[in-house]
Amino acid sequence: MLANPQEFYINGLNYTIRSAIENDAKQLSEIRLQIDGETENMDRERGEAFIDPAGFEQIIKIDTEQPRNLFLVAAVQDRIVGFSRCEGAYLKRFSHKVEFGVCVLKEFWGYGIGKNLLKESIAWADSNGIKKMTLNVLETNDKAIELYKRLGFEVEGLLKNDKILSDGNYYNTIVMGRCNE
Repeated sequence: MLANPQEFYINGLNYTIRSAIENDAKQLSEIRLQIDGETENMDRERGEAFIDPAGFEQIIKIDTEQPRNLFLVAAVQDRIVGFSRCEGAYLKRFSHKVEFGVCVLKEFWGYGIGKNLLKESIAWADSNGIKKMTLNVLETNDKAIELYKRLGFEVEGLLKNDKILSDGNYYNTIVMGRCNE
């Protein structure tokens, strides 16, 4: 599904949040690879589960056509600096919910990009009859957890020893959800 573009000016930075288009595929492939190497908050290490531009073109095409999917990008001028996706399930018993994921280049942390991608996704979900949004977050990602709570998400569960990070230790994943009733 497509969303209307929104302009933001925060801490001296102008950026736009808009729906992904097929021409974004090359940049999305590159940015995802970079972000995966910048933080351990993501599920992947750099290069794992690599999606090439053709793969992103296919994802964008599907997300544009499917009413329960939303693919947003944050762009500074013509440079994509972050993105988010809501992906819906198409089994009837799960058709009321979507799973949310977000990532932003480290260089652009502190400008509200992740928060605004999430807020736009929430507004889209609420206006399109989606009753529940879910997400997973690493237990050490305190800023994200607090943001999610401020925007109405609640802790629903804990996946114990879910990830092993570069320090060799296991970490829990927190499962969060937001219901729109």
